[in-house]
Amino acid sequence: MAGKRMDLTSVIGKLKKSALLFPIAALILMLIVNVIITPDFFKISINNGVLYGFIIDVLNRSCELIILAVGMTLVVASSRGTDISVGAVMAVSGAIIVRLLGSSYDGYAMAMPLAIFFGLLGGIACGAFNGLLVARFNIQPMVATLILYTAGRGIAQLISSTETATGVILYVRMESFKWIGGFLPGVVVPTPIFIAILFVILTQLFLKKTAFSTYIQTVGINPKAGRLVGINSVLVMFFCYLFCGLSSGVAGLIASSRIYSSDANNIGLNLEMDAILSVALGGNSLGGGKFNMAGSIIGAITIQCLTTSLYAVGVSADQLPVYKAVVVILIVLLQSPVFKKWKAEMKLRKQSAKTIGEAK
Repeated sequence: MAGKRMDLTSVIGKLKKSALLFPIAALILMLIVNVIITPDFFKISINNGVLYGFIIDVLNRSCELIILAVGMTLVVASSRGTDISVGAVMAVSGAIIVRLLGSSYDGYAMAMPLAIFFGLLGGIACGAFNGLLVARFNIQPMVATLILYTAGRGIAQLISSTETATGVILYVRMESFKWIGGFLPGVVVPTPIFIAILFVILTQLFLKKTAFSTYIQTVGINPKAGRLVGINSVLVMFFCYLFCGLSSGVAGLIASSRIYSSDANNIGLNLEMDAILSVALGGNSLGGGKFNMAGSIIGAITIQCLTTSLYAVGVSADQLPVYKAVVVILIVLLQSPVFKKWKAEMKLRKQSAKTIGEAK
């Protein structure tokens, strides 16, 4: 009996020290809130041959955000800044893919794998542009990525232009393109979930099998120290932005497939803030350095749960950023040096009081 108590105590102690404690607690809290608002939140059924339910919808809709959060995590860890252009880059990639596929009912203007390749290449090119400004020219990340944040949707509109109009919404008429953002024939699980899982696994394998994770953390903590030990800080930061561009391209592919069109004004709208919030909510410091990919993924699902609950209580899409901004402020305050100092002082006082009590 005593052994079991010791094991339970050690597990609780490890959980308290874990970086995942905060994101898991936040996710559990949001799930409880959703259950209170929607009692059948966890109910899953099969309708028309596919899985249906609120929790399935949350997981499905969070896929783009999970992919963006993975890319944003590396950017934040390496450059101690954020990429606020990811939503606009999604729109650019989506526009390229839809434009190349064409709008015929008879077939694609270009083979779908090739169109997707060029669309992802467009996202990578946007990431390379951001990376060049940040890594090579030492421009502050938010300022550097503000360029594509402002111009990206305009570029997407130009790509979607026709001979008679600029920025029109182009549609893909072929059913197979919709499978990417919907369901594969005979498969009950939404396709974006498979894409997000594969993207996360490949990223984790790359980070685990190489020393790149260590490089990112070293550069994020102290770029000068990284250079002294032979790490090319410029190249590391550049690659992280390159990868973030790729993640935006993949998210743009899913988003354009969901609506089987290139809507430059709405694809990825406001997702840049959600991606940053996912990283922060995942327990990652926005000041760079050590990062926790699992925390960012949990954070992304939590943000989608928050969005679902806000919609359930009647909050409009225009008002959502206000509530999310409040969450950002709370997270930043919890990560501030003043709060950490206060927390350390409270812990020290508690230990001192305990020591005095035992002495008596």
